[in-house]
Amino acid sequence: MNNTLNIRELVEGQRGNRGEILSRLGRLFQEVRVLEPQLNAFLTVTEEEGSAIAQSLQEQDPQKEPMPLEGVPFSVKDQIITQGVETTCGSEILRGFVPPFQSTVVQRLLGAGAVLVGKTNQDEFGMGSASETSFQGTVKNPWNPDRVAGGSSGGSAVSVASGMVSFSIGTDTGGSIRQPASFTGTVGLKPTYGRVSRYGAIAYASSMDQMGPMTRNVEDAARVLQVIAGHDPMDATSSTKPVPDYVSAVSKGVKGLKFGLPKEYMDCSMDAGVRTAVEAGIQRIKDAGGEVVPVDLPHTEFAIPTYYILASAEASSNLARYDGVRYGHRSSGDGSLEDMYQDTRTEGFGAEVQRRIMLGTFCLSSGYVDAFYVKAQQVRTLIIEDFKRVFDQVDVLVSPTVPVVAWEHGAMADDPLAMYQMDVLTTACNLAGLPGISVPCGFSEGLPVGLQLMAAPFQEELLFAAAGAHEGRYEERSRRPDLHTREWMSED
Repeated sequence: MNNTLNIRELVEGQRGNRGEILSRLGRLFQEVRVLEPQLNAFLTVTEEEGSAIAQSLQEQDPQKEPMPLEGVPFSVKDQIITQGVETTCGSEILRGFVPPFQSTVVQRLLGAGAVLVGKTNQDEFGMGSASETSFQGTVKNPWNPDRVAGGSSGGSAVSVASGMVSFSIGTDTGGSIRQPASFTGTVGLKPTYGRVSRYGAIAYASSMDQMGPMTRNVEDAARVLQVIAGHDPMDATSSTKPVPDYVSAVSKGVKGLKFGLPKEYMDCSMDAGVRTAVEAGIQRIKDAGGEVVPVDLPHTEFAIPTYYILASAEASSNLARYDGVRYGHRSSGDGSLEDMYQDTRTEGFGAEVQRRIMLGTFCLSSGYVDAFYVKAQQVRTLIIEDFKRVFDQVDVLVSPTVPVVAWEHGAMADDPLAMYQMDVLTTACNLAGLPGISVPCGFSEGLPVGLQLMAAPFQEELLFAAAGAHEGRYEERSRRPDLHTREWMSED
């Protein structure tokens, strides 16, 4: 399969020529078998299910107009329910869980003709910034296997960056789509809260979780969002706002748009190479006709503690359902019911998940809820008000996505607080429910760097216009990891 084609080219290639869909997919699965042992991007490869979908597409009338994503291979983060396909959230406690229903996002993608290749590896229950906490091992960055892929949607990012799929669906609670996109040189979009149905996304922090696309270019992200966006009666938080034409927005340009550059985001401790790449990205926006002005987001310094208090509190509530009784792992001990609960969760949850459950439970406990949880909700309101005020002045915010490039495996394993700080530029977007996108803007130490763009709620069109304008002037936009020339690819 030609992994350099974008979604539009793949779909138009089906026009009057559906006879090779299955054979192309077969070559893609062969590629997955070669790459996957080295990258560990997938928890489950759905070759049988994907081939059945491809076969049914191939049997359709060759003159029939192609569906929006017909024959396009995709992957789904294992935090998203897939009917009949094991869904584990990268956790031992859900090993063997095969859902009896389909998430809305996957249902819409399959209805648009997309072909599921597999479920991607991730940080357990979405808790992490490096995709190192999965029960099935660490995801490797295709640019350098000694570096992390980012998290928690690291497997989704790698499946796209390596060319194993055309797009993937990740989840973003505090930057889990945008951060791995930055680390792997892909495009990662976190839509406005409510723009995409969360039905079938296994909850981490319900007030911040959002699903979104990860792709190799901006137009592909717009095409995927076009399919998955829109109201869903199965999700009470999904918006009834009409879905605009995202694809046409990509080519609108940025002339007349005003971009805000938050000084708090640029004043953070940032690698010199990252700063250089980000400044080059900002210059491309200026060259495309955008006006860039400094802005203030004064409560940015409180975003990390606010996020980790609220997200952990919600996680402690959401993960209480995993008790060994209804589904998933159950301890084989012979003790009391309370012993069974304790042993099941001790055996089933990893260290990071246990840490966040304990933190969240503490923040919600009697005597501390006002001092921590309520105070964090008040600060969240201040962060939201900061963004509202700034978006009265500018159309789009521009910043680094992450202040560093991908670090070496295990470098932060013993210092979780240092890893939490890596989310300093992404968490506020989730706290405020805003749309945000990370696009490649350069390299540092031979590793990709991401440029983050944020807009007011339901202004994804502005993000696509800005990201498209930047991408059009980014000369290295087609640069990909050269996997087949690496020595580590021929270890077998």
